[in-house]
Amino acid sequence: MEHPAAPSWRDRVVDVPDWPAPGVLFKDITPLLADPVALDGVVDALADRWRGEVDVVAGVEARGFLLGTPLALRLGVGFVPLRKQGKLPRATRSAAYALEYGEAVLEVHADAVAPGARVLVVDDVLATGGTAAAALQLVTATGGVAAGLAVLMELTALGGRAAVAAAAPGAPVSALLEW
Repeated sequence: MEHPAAPSWRDRVVDVPDWPAPGVLFKDITPLLADPVALDGVVDALADRWRGEVDVVAGVEARGFLLGTPLALRLGVGFVPLRKQGKLPRATRSAAYALEYGEAVLEVHADAVAPGARVLVVDDVLATGGTAAAALQLVTATGGVAAGLAVLMELTALGGRAAVAAAAPGAPVSALLEW
């Protein structure tokens, strides 16, 4: 179910056809990020949903960093980056996954999450669920508990919730916008 402020936020998301590959309709959130009132509202809405339920926020590179870091600050918890392969300097854990337009690998520092910590994964979009599933698998591989997935928007026709449910059974998903 969409957030009540969804119409004003939706107006700040721009469709970019055939990017980054032919046939992909990219949802550009940079206009929303440029609007301080809209961005503050998004972070507030995410914080309202997850307050008291998480010990750490893990953001998926790169747009998950943009939403996850201010969310972690608002919640008073730490932030853990989930990075593209080869970007972290110490020992890592990794998870490979398929994208709508290719394949990729996410990594996290092996010691980034305290055992048993409740971790909220944050990203900008839930599409097919490959990225989210890999992120949730990394959380559990480090000893954390997958508290849930928070996204700005969900592309419901692509069925990403099924991949999330398979990767982290029972972990709730919250999306502020739905397409």
